[in-house]
Amino acid sequence: MWTLSGFSDEISPDLEEQAALVTTLGMTHLELRSAWGTNVLDLDADQLARARRILDEHGLRVSSIGSPLGKIFIDEDFGPHLDRARHAVDVAHHFGAPYIRIFSFFIRPGDDPDDHRDEVLRRMRALADVAEQGDVVLLHENEKEIYGDVPRRCVDILESVGSPNLRAAWDAANFVQVGVRPFTEGFAAIRPYLEYVQIKDAHLADGEVVAAGRGDGEVVETIRALREDGFDGFFSLEPHLSAAHSLGGFSGPDLFTEAWQAFTDLLRAEGIEYR
Repeated sequence: MWTLSGFSDEISPDLEEQAALVTTLGMTHLELRSAWGTNVLDLDADQLARARRILDEHGLRVSSIGSPLGKIFIDEDFGPHLDRARHAVDVAHHFGAPYIRIFSFFIRPGDDPDDHRDEVLRRMRALADVAEQGDVVLLHENEKEIYGDVPRRCVDILESVGSPNLRAAWDAANFVQVGVRPFTEGFAAIRPYLEYVQIKDAHLADGEVVAAGRGDGEVVETIRALREDGFDGFFSLEPHLSAAHSLGGFSGPDLFTEAWQAFTDLLRAEGIEYR
């Protein structure tokens, strides 16, 4: 049975409001990216404790830490970022989260991403070492303007690092926004590494983000293939239906609910059970 989660800060900056709607929708998990307008990695000790209490009171668990790790330029100092990764492991342990979402570094405009391959792989290997020592799994999300934006380079990272603690988070909309038809052009190559699915869709023509099944993200084809090969994991709603920026997005309660409805309608139409 598939498990639904979601970037609940797309509902509201307030964690109480996030938890209330997630619970109302019948979800048991959320993806923790920010609370009270602060990224989860920047919450202080009191805020972390308060967040844990709120989630416990609502009976919610954290599927993944929605970190911004890897969202610095490839030529920026990596040392402090590696320290931030170690802190992210502590935060994941605090919330009992098995996963931490990461990225593979912004490439300067005009640069060829392939020219930075060696440094990307060095950094990704170092992050994987932190994950292995901390017993968590890093999820590399394909994202615009980073090294791992297209399927070929995503596979290159995952294959070259070769760590069981570095896996793939699938984001169909992000692939669409770099001109890729996700299922047709990327699924087969990435599937051996795919462990987590983020749910948002987009139009190829203009990159506009839409609810699942309403764009060119080939969401139905993807969930059918995952059902057929026995995938059993998290599907995390990241709607971006109101606003989007380099560190996240926002939908509000109504549009988040619309995104939940669109995706669960697809699951029911396909006869797929979820919780």
